[in-house]
Amino acid sequence: TSPMITLTISLAVSATLILTSFLYAFYQTLCLKNPAFTNWPFIGMLPQFIWNMSHIHEFSTQMLKSKGGTVEFIGPWFTNMKGIITTDPMNVHHIMSKRFDNFVKGNLFRETFQPFGEGIFTTDSHKWKYNRNLVQRLFKQKSFETFQEKIIHNKVETSLIPLLNHVQQQDGSVVDLQDVFNRFTFDNICLIVLGHDPNCLSTDFPEVAYEKAFNQAEESIFYRHTMPRYIWRLKRWLQIGEEKKMVEACKIFDKFLFSCIASKREEVRKNFNTNEINVINVETNDEACHIDFLTMMIIEEEKTKGSESEFSGDKFLRDVVFNLFVAGRDTITSALTWFFYLIATHPLVEAKILEEIKENFGHKEKPWVLSVDEVKKLVYLHGAICEALRLFPPVPFERKETIKSDILPSGHHVYPKTMILFSVYAMGRVEDIWGEDCLEFKPERWISERGGIVYEPSYKFFSFNAGPRTCLGKDLAFIQIKMVVASILWNYCVHVVEGSCVTPNLSIVLLMKHGLKVRITKREI
Repeated sequence: TSPMITLTISLAVSATLILTSFLYAFYQTLCLKNPAFTNWPFIGMLPQFIWNMSHIHEFSTQMLKSKGGTVEFIGPWFTNMKGIITTDPMNVHHIMSKRFDNFVKGNLFRETFQPFGEGIFTTDSHKWKYNRNLVQRLFKQKSFETFQEKIIHNKVETSLIPLLNHVQQQDGSVVDLQDVFNRFTFDNICLIVLGHDPNCLSTDFPEVAYEKAFNQAEESIFYRHTMPRYIWRLKRWLQIGEEKKMVEACKIFDKFLFSCIASKREEVRKNFNTNEINVINVETNDEACHIDFLTMMIIEEEKTKGSESEFSGDKFLRDVVFNLFVAGRDTITSALTWFFYLIATHPLVEAKILEEIKENFGHKEKPWVLSVDEVKKLVYLHGAICEALRLFPPVPFERKETIKSDILPSGHHVYPKTMILFSVYAMGRVEDIWGEDCLEFKPERWISERGGIVYEPSYKFFSFNAGPRTCLGKDLAFIQIKMVVASILWNYCVHVVEGSCVTPNLSIVLLMKHGLKVRITKREI
């Protein structure tokens, strides 16, 4: 009888624990205003996310639509994995603008995005303000804008067009257009920021180790978002899986960056003596139109040499540069790739863009690359780019953390350290925000009755962030995209290979998982 009693007690205790865990999970769910899913004992709501990870963007969109645009999420117990996911524009405005100081990136964000270091995307408070003021001061000067535009124009003319011309001459050959844009933007950002041309964009499609390493680092960061913190921390400690890949990728890319910084310091010392450095004003000097961003930063640093500052040294320069690579490289690649996919599958839109180009520049001889002033005339093209960015935002999720308790416009309570995710991808597919035709690719929604551009508030069109953190490179991004699009469309026809599997990858930037396989033919107009 003794074993029977023991078994009975064990079963009773187990049943009590199971019942208690279900009751606690039920109680947790009752405390939520709008739970995302079923809250299971011990594992929380994580299973539904993991089960749908392969199509997380579409899954999140449908889930948020069915739940009114804002949901609360609970991860496995004892992980402190709690948060809110929202598409509500009023919540965006409240968090990103109205109560900006109460919502930060936070320490967990910085740990998750470890490769970014202490750059403009990961820092808060005085560090963020210093980084933003520095980038804004140097990037927004006229001479540097001219320098950037020359780099982009030259790269399109001497590398992109010749490469596509080479491809179209190979009858029936297939090229991955996303890979082409990846190489194009990597060369551009290297030239603009580092003054170095890796020549990734050439007809032999060379394998560039540090370019691949940069891609891997970003993919590994995304996987940290898909599991409890203690799991990826353990994997980091054990050096296995994605964490091992991240460490190896960062070593390769950092070696490249630090070598560029060292050679650039030597170049500045060789070309400028101390007296020359002290009188150079990179904001007004004409010579600045020939100087890359890293050189300007080192010149500014040399002026204050001897004074102690946390905003100096190779590590600081490395972090600034890494963040600029993220801002100016993958986001443009994403925008261009999805744009050409949409154009290839919407021939009427393509015809209208070509008609606009013909009306304005049909008299110019082929091949050509439009100037900055010329691309500003292409209103319909601008609308088409905005529409592509609405449907396929380069950064599909934004993330914030609460400092003090608050109530969002949607009525949801947030507490200190609550994680808030904005699904930018889902926002572009919500009828209440964009109308019943929100799933249509419709450039006309961005053009006024008078033929001008319609400007939507940033908390609605969230592709360039909002509030004080609005993207500093927005205007340059439009210029670069327009230059590339106009040049390609006017000279070539882009045909997506039939049967291509077009689906988003799992990364912090919305690229295509299998690339964009196309055939290029000469356009006769």
